[in-house]
Amino acid sequence: MSLNDWLNENVPKISKDLEDLKNKHFCEERIIGFAGKESVYNIIEHLRTALFPGVYEKQPIDEDGINIIIGNSIRIAALQLNNLIVKTLRNKCDHQGRPGCNECKEIANEAIKKLISRLPEIRRILQTDIQAAYEGDPAAMSTEEIILSYPSIDAVSIYRIAHELYEMEIPIIPRIMTEYAHQRTGIDIHPGAHIGEYFFIDHGTGVVIGETCHIGNHVKIYQGVTLGAKSFKLDEHGNPVKGIKRHPDIQDNVVIYAGATILGGETVIGHDSIIGGNVWLIESVPPYSIVYNGQPLPVIKQKNPEKNHKKE
Repeated sequence: MSLNDWLNENVPKISKDLEDLKNKHFCEERIIGFAGKESVYNIIEHLRTALFPGVYEKQPIDEDGINIIIGNSIRIAALQLNNLIVKTLRNKCDHQGRPGCNECKEIANEAIKKLISRLPEIRRILQTDIQAAYEGDPAAMSTEEIILSYPSIDAVSIYRIAHELYEMEIPIIPRIMTEYAHQRTGIDIHPGAHIGEYFFIDHGTGVVIGETCHIGNHVKIYQGVTLGAKSFKLDEHGNPVKGIKRHPDIQDNVVIYAGATILGGETVIGHDSIIGGNVWLIESVPPYSIVYNGQPLPVIKQKNPEKNHKKE
C-alpha cells in the first residue's frame, strides 16, 4: 500500500481518536486556551520592554519617545495579562456560571494593578542583580554588556515578574513565565522561590532553584548548581504532598561553585559561606563555613618512549 493510500485509509480514524481525547480532557487543558503559552511569552516581552526600554526591541527606539514606549508596553501587557488571569481564575471558581458574578474579574484587576505598581521596585532590584554581576565577574566590561548578553539577567528578570504573580496565587501563568526563561537560558527558577537582592548566576546553564528555596542577599551561584528537594513526603495514595518546605535556605553572602547539589527543606547554608564545586550537601552548615570535597590524587605514569617509537 502506498503512503497516500495508507494515509487516506487511516488518518480519519486517528484524527477522530485524537479529537475524542481532546474533548475528554478539554476541561483540564482549557485554562488559558491552547495558544495561552504564546500569549504569556508576548506579555513577558512587553513587560521587559517597560523595564528595559530599547533592549528587547527588534528595531532601535526613539530616545525622545521612551516614556510613550514604556506606557504603551505596560498597557498592552496589562490588558492581555488581565484576560488570561480571568480565564485561569474562572476555571477554578466555584461561582462559575453564576449570573452577575464579577469576582474573578475584580481579583484579576487588582492583581494587574499590584503588578504594574511594583514594576519600578522590580526594576530597582534588577539593577542590584546587574551590579552584582558586574562586581562578581572580572570578564564583565560594563553593565550594558551584562544587560544585553548575560543569561542570568534574562532568567532573573522573568523570575522576578513571575514571582509577583505567584505571591498573588495566580495559577499557571507564573510557571509558564519561568519555564520560558528556562527554555531560553537553561536556568530553571521556580516562581515560588524567594530571592534577595544582588543575586548573580555566573554562566548559568543547568542551575535549578526549587519552589520553597529562600535565598538571601549578595548570593552568587555558578553553573550546574541544584537547590532541590532531598525526598518527597507522600500522602496515603502515594502521591507527593504539595505545599510543604522541600528546598534549602541560602543565607546572605554565600558563594556556591559549579556542580554543587544542596538538598532538603531543613538544610540551611549559613551566611558568608563558600560551597565548593561538585559538593553534595543534605545537611546544614554554620555561617563562615568553607565546604569542599577531599581532593583525589592524580596518578601520573611516564610512557616508555621505546615502545611508542615507530620503526622506519
